[in-house]
Amino acid sequence: MPDKIYAHVVESILRGDYAKTGKLPTESSLADLFNVSRPTVREALSRLRSDGVVASRRGAGSYIVRAPHAPLAVVLPIRNLADVECYYAFRMCVEAGAAAGAAESRTSADIQAIQDALDAWSLAIQEGRWGIDEDVLFHLAIARASHNQFFVSSIEATVGPIRQVIELARNVTQPKDDARNREVKIEHQAIVDAIVRRLPGEAVEAIRAHTVAARRRIFEGTQLR
Repeated sequence: MPDKIYAHVVESILRGDYAKTGKLPTESSLADLFNVSRPTVREALSRLRSDGVVASRRGAGSYIVRAPHAPLAVVLPIRNLADVECYYAFRMCVEAGAAAGAAESRTSADIQAIQDALDAWSLAIQEGRWGIDEDVLFHLAIARASHNQFFVSSIEATVGPIRQVIELARNVTQPKDDARNREVKIEHQAIVDAIVRRLPGEAVEAIRAHTVAARRRIFEGTQLR
């Protein structure tokens, strides 16, 4: 049944059934549709998240982050520390460009989407959760604010590796690590502030500072440098 639900959601996305809001039906709706339990639905949604197709926000449901037919050849798994280094080199370049583009091209609706994602991440942390999906949606919102389809498609196509690296960071820290969480929030807010003020250079520097710090936290946590 999880496979059947997964296939149904993918087909519905491809048909454009959820294009207007980008939001999937609720767990309860899918459970009723297939006459299954909610844990069965959650298993299907978990697979969709792992494949980088959707992201979930507590209390807000699941949202599409990448079309299932988007090219998957560029989606590479994080297998070792060398891959982590390569990931951060990639992220430094692409996300810095996306942040600069967002600072130049963002609209008031884009700012609201970015701030909503940041607020959702903050709430997840306050509740003792990891905020992985909220973090992914925050970075996707920045890419979309650039209004540059190449930045958007690059970030959407690497949602899987992004989740892997965030989960790696989760494995070397605790959800209630207040010092770390304050540090990350300050870094995120610096990115938002630069985009709001339409300062591309500052947005680039804020993304770079966040990326360098994120890499440092992982390698410090694993005691590997």
